[in-house]
Amino acid sequence: MTHDRPPLLQVALDLAHRGLPVLPLREKRPPANCPECRDTACGGRPHMRVPGPCRCPLPCHAWAAATTDPDTLTSPQWAADWRHATSVAYHPGGAGLTVVDLDNPAAVTWARRALPTTRTVVTTRGEHWIYRGTTRSANGVRAAVDIKSLMQYARWRGPGHGTMTALPDVVRGLAVREETTPARGPVELPSRAVWEAPAATGCRHTARYIRTGLEKGLAMVRACTETGAGSKAFGVARFLAAQHSRCPGPCGLDVIAAQVVAAAVSVGVPHGYAQRAVSNGLAVPGVAV
Repeated sequence: MTHDRPPLLQVALDLAHRGLPVLPLREKRPPANCPECRDTACGGRPHMRVPGPCRCPLPCHAWAAATTDPDTLTSPQWAADWRHATSVAYHPGGAGLTVVDLDNPAAVTWARRALPTTRTVVTTRGEHWIYRGTTRSANGVRAAVDIKSLMQYARWRGPGHGTMTALPDVVRGLAVREETTPARGPVELPSRAVWEAPAATGCRHTARYIRTGLEKGLAMVRACTETGAGSKAFGVARFLAAQHSRCPGPCGLDVIAAQVVAAAVSVGVPHGYAQRAVSNGLAVPGVAV
């Protein structure tokens, strides 16, 4: 170890060696963007939400600057930020992880009741539950519960204890959750396509099997008249897609998705949100639309 190396930089290098993309934090915040990157004038980095050409050598763009490259971490451009750093952050999604950030004892109690056990890290206010797998990040999915995965950073608070387990669907559902708001007056539904067997030329299931499962799923979504229809639509879409994971395809899932979206919209979920929830639910590896 280099004697004049800041201690937090050494921590960061150790984490990077283990595959965690890291960056410095100062007072819980990442370094500010340089003048060329301010307000994303540079166009952003290639892996941001809107891909851009930025190759800034400074730790600009928060989570998007996180890296496992030791040459970048020890570069002169990063040196000042390490000297003034008060903690280390990492990009969970970049390491294939999701952090459920539980910010008070009540949230921890809820997690122990509702979520599968996994590796747990004690924080100053609660706990981080860390799962293998990624999902979209979202703040405030429940009281004092945030999800940090893709396009987000988390503070490193130590390795924790316990065995890390696979990201469960209940956490994915929280990440896309939107409470149902009963509509005032008539709801304008998206035009509804109807699933027909000729659209599923590569499906291994019978038409009756598919229609029965779909109608049960739609009924579950429509039953959420007060809250949770967006989350339920995600779960239904994920379940239906999983049934087709061994089909050569196509299976007409685009039409099934449209019907699930329509069911969610009918009980007050905004159309754009319903589409995102269902699209995320259908994202099962190996499933042909």
